[in-house]
Amino acid sequence: MLKNTSPVIRLEQGLPPLSVYIHVPWCVRKCPYCDFNSHALNGDLPETEYLQALEMDLVATLPQIWGRPIHTVFIGGGTPSLLSAQAMERIMGMLRQLLNIAPDTEVTLEANPGTVEAQRFKDFASVGINRISLGVQSFHDGALQRLGRIHDSAQARRAIEMAQAAVKRVNIDLMYALPAQSLEDCKQDIQSALAFGTEHLSLYNLMLEPNTVFAKYPPNDLPDDDTAALMQDTLIELTAEAGFQQYEVSAYARPGARTKHNLNYWEFGDYIGIGPGAHGKISMHNQIIRTAKVRGPDSWMQKVLEGQGQHIVETRSLQPADLPFEFMLNALRLKEGVPTHYYAERTGTDLSLMTAQIDTAVAKGLLDADPRYLKATELGWRYLNDLQAIFLADE
Repeated sequence: MLKNTSPVIRLEQGLPPLSVYIHVPWCVRKCPYCDFNSHALNGDLPETEYLQALEMDLVATLPQIWGRPIHTVFIGGGTPSLLSAQAMERIMGMLRQLLNIAPDTEVTLEANPGTVEAQRFKDFASVGINRISLGVQSFHDGALQRLGRIHDSAQARRAIEMAQAAVKRVNIDLMYALPAQSLEDCKQDIQSALAFGTEHLSLYNLMLEPNTVFAKYPPNDLPDDDTAALMQDTLIELTAEAGFQQYEVSAYARPGARTKHNLNYWEFGDYIGIGPGAHGKISMHNQIIRTAKVRGPDSWMQKVLEGQGQHIVETRSLQPADLPFEFMLNALRLKEGVPTHYYAERTGTDLSLMTAQIDTAVAKGLLDADPRYLKATELGWRYLNDLQAIFLADE
């Protein structure tokens, strides 16, 4: 009888690190460039109903991850800083009660400079938030107005100072290639952020994402491609001079300050997604499952409270043929790539599944030939989408 040689998933060296993502879907106003699952808040924030549903969502997820230690927690949105200190205390208490979380676990909160106050940041820190990520986007008032932001430059600066007074680790989000932005404007934004002495920056090229206002009504004064590339070169140079390393496509950090939560995504770790529209990736010893929740806040709350898993709109088991692209889509975003042995450890399949794609990528000069690492070359980094596409499964 012929032996079945079809590839299977077997995570024989243990499960990958597990993170928690909690989604808070509301914003004061939806920004025209934003394609996240965020919703303008009409009326009062339904904290009581949201927190009840959040706990039920987490409880429903527990059987899949019971007993596993939690690597990181990220509370994102939307605008999580809209929540009261009491709500944040309840969330953190719920996590500690139901999950295996060490006291020094990295717990990040996203915040909008237009929705914060000093005491609230201090209260958030007192219940266990130890990292704050601020969506500043620009220090120029004109740019902020064109982006539809609800804060101005002065509020952004105050928010950074308040965050730094509350927690040790603060990330500043900035965007470049903005409508009417000059190279000098971009340079000043980076210099302003660096002046605060923060250890981590997230620097994003403005993209016209589908299903956004900007996609439907594109600004007519966006910098051209050459100017945008020059802006990127400038910010890389300025951050390097300040002791930062670009370790991921949009992430820059001083030594020892890389974000553990996002690194877990890029290194193909596991994560559970709690809240409306949240996605998850959960490994078991013989399968890897992707999950997604109902996107609409009201519908999610209603379906969670109804029970029977109706708030889960997707539960998909990854097939071995899916894993080369799933893994490389994440890992190749890292400037240093990942050790080759991560592939077998994190996917439960053999690297031979993608030998042909690796050979193709190396032959094209897009993937480093060093067998110890899965890492883009400088050319591959420049044409990352083309490199990642090599690992798509054949139809």
